Amino acid sequence: MKYLRTIALLGALGLVSGSAFAEDSSDPIKIVTNNWTSQVVLSNVIGQVLESQGDKVEYKPSDTQLQFTAIASGDMDFQAEVWEGSMAESFDKSLAAGAVDYGAHQAVTREDWWYPAYMNEMCPGLPDWKALDACAAKLATADTGTKGRFVGPPADWGKHYSERIQALKMNFQEVPVGQAATLWAELQAAYDRKEPIVLFNWTPNFIEAKFEGQFVEFPKYEPACLTDPKWGQNPDAVYDCGAPASGYLKKVGSKELDQKWPKAAAILKKVSFTNPQIAAAASLVDVDGLTPEDAAKKWIETNQDTVKSWLQ
Repeated sequence: MKYLRTIALLGALGLVSGSAFAEDSSDPIKIVTNNWTSQVVLSNVIGQVLESQGDKVEYKPSDTQLQFTAIASGDMDFQAEVWEGSMAESFDKSLAAGAVDYGAHQAVTREDWWYPAYMNEMCPGLPDWKALDACAAKLATADTGTKGRFVGPPADWGKHYSERIQALKMNFQEVPVGQAATLWAELQAAYDRKEPIVLFNWTPNFIEAKFEGQFVEFPKYEPACLTDPKWGQNPDAVYDCGAPASGYLKKVGSKELDQKWPKAAAILKKVSFTNPQIAAAASLVDVDGLTPEDAAKKWIETNQDTVKSWLQ
């Protein structure tokens, strides 16, 4: 009963067939869910579409790095959001271990330090990172002493911001949060009082429609920055650069996915989201207050042409 509304919608489009997935296994496809909104909503969109076509789906929560080991070993089957800025290394290792690259979304990503636009007056020279560092005292808290506070992402997201701070010799301290919702609570509180704050943010995200702000501009990213200490301005350290400014957003699947569910796999290879579509998906939960399941249903209703293109 839970997905009858979605099935009815796709049926109206002429895209539901009782035998469409007759060759697929009756075992459930294990879709990974992570701890940020867009990933959970998009996973539910994909899961509901597959269920409407006759497949069974299970959602499996996972650590954002350990998920790649699970997919490579076949313990999980599909992950909808592979972000270059935080997952490229684990993603590449999973491909070497047997996972399958299911292609890139149309969306272009960026993950890095971000600040609200009103800070441009408080810290002249922004968005340059050196201007931010010169302004560190204005971001200091009781917990960080004389150092500026950078509100960092959950530890399992695989970022290396503390190492960046050390490599660039910044007068900052990273204070990671436990979940993404805490980032937005911190931002909202500072924004309401027009207090200085610098925090981890990413795009596509609903934040860009709700708050005016900018990414901090660090030394331009090069892959060597992550592995070669001689690259960049600190010859004794890696991570002395920013994140990719135009990163990929990919999908990854287990090798069993194409073998056991070939028609579902064909759909998953066609799945592609744009930046506005992903931001809208997150907004349905983080702004409108829907559950991820209901947000997915509404997203499908308002993006019928996109869903139809996956199923044709």
